[in-house]
Amino acid sequence: MGANLQAPLRAIFFDIDDTLFSTTAFVERARGNAIQAMLNRGLKANKSDLLLELQSVVQEFGSNDTRHYNRLLQRLPLEATQGCNTVLLVMAGVMAYHETKWKELRLREEAVSLLQGLSQIDLRLGVITAGLRAKQMEKILRLGIDSWVDSNLIFITDEMGIAKSNSKLYLECAARAGVSPESCLHIGDHPFRDMDTAQEAGFQTIWHRGSGKYADLREPRPADQAVTCLKDIPRMLKKEYGLSLD
Repeated sequence: MGANLQAPLRAIFFDIDDTLFSTTAFVERARGNAIQAMLNRGLKANKSDLLLELQSVVQEFGSNDTRHYNRLLQRLPLEATQGCNTVLLVMAGVMAYHETKWKELRLREEAVSLLQGLSQIDLRLGVITAGLRAKQMEKILRLGIDSWVDSNLIFITDEMGIAKSNSKLYLECAARAGVSPESCLHIGDHPFRDMDTAQEAGFQTIWHRGSGKYADLREPRPADQAVTCLKDIPRMLKKEYGLSLD
């Protein structure tokens, strides 16, 4: 049974990356386009090898590092960039990445349907997302998420000064929403940072176990509910919490 018998839901918070939006799949396409743009301008290397090396760069320096492509070129043999303007190569990669973002940063139909349905119910809708303030806010705007959630309930870890690994983040989000943690539901993809810490704060949880980079992780403490697709959430909300999105 869902925990709605103890505390009716008053607020639902969403993670963004690989929950409302398939960030992992998008990033793979964007990086592939960036590498191809560099190859088209004279970079001499195998595309698959470059993508693997770029993945290592991101893992080592973090996804918010601003010099991924510079670092990639620094790690290649000299002959790979011989005769090339490396600044031009880097900018070609950066531009191709951002062009992909402008063209493809769109919510999937099931995410739009879910948010539209929830916006018709007497619930507060918000976002709890990890990342840099400007980067995540741009994503929220480009995806149009701000059309459905309360703009005062957009919480970004960079701005909050609290990471998702700390349950204080979820307690603070509930407090700012003016509701008890027990009346909040968080939907996210990371079994530890979205599920465990939210539960420690008293939140109800739905684990969106989709196809993102954390899909194969197992949570040490089970989420209240788990889905593999956003299309499953309306049915679950009706069954466990008596919420109808029809």
